[in-house]
Amino acid sequence: MSDQITKESLDRSFKLLSGRLDLARTEAVRLVICGGSALIATGLRNRTTHDADIVALMNEARELVSPEPLPPFLLEASTQVARDLGLSPRWLNNGPSQDDGGLFQMGLPGGFASRLTECIFGPRLTVYYIGRIDQIHFKLYAAADQSDPTHLADLRALNPTGPELEAAARWTMTHDVSAGFRWVLQELLKQIGHESIAKNI
Repeated sequence: MSDQITKESLDRSFKLLSGRLDLARTEAVRLVICGGSALIATGLRNRTTHDADIVALMNEARELVSPEPLPPFLLEASTQVARDLGLSPRWLNNGPSQDDGGLFQMGLPGGFASRLTECIFGPRLTVYYIGRIDQIHFKLYAAADQSDPTHLADLRALNPTGPELEAAARWTMTHDVSAGFRWVLQELLKQIGHESIAKNI
């Protein structure tokens, strides 16, 4: 199998992961997924990706908690799935919320949990995909913070409105308060045709 993940192979990967967790009789895990995998799974964009990014975990009380560190049993099962399906060894990772400057650690957008889409793969695995509004927040931040053009392409595909972009821009500035980031963000907003928002932030 190619390490390029499609909607079909994403479902297959999580179903196999669920089976691995069942065989090992682990505790149940609830993963909150962002990025390309969430775009694909929710139908917000038709593309491929290399991984599934965990931005948070959900505990038994349905509260969002940090995904750092990920449970060892989950890492072991995901490594087995990678071998079985020919995926990248880090096809399942907590990169977005891995350290003190991570998305979860710095604060998620208001109302984040209410916009999650639940997918139950088995008694030990439930996956929650983030919603469109939160994708706009994360993709605007990533587009301003990183040089990968995929983030800007994703942001354009989400077709955000002016108010949505302004809310996202103000949120990104709580994650990076530097003047340099604000300038980059303003230039990005101008590039995508939102000069008025660039002036307002």
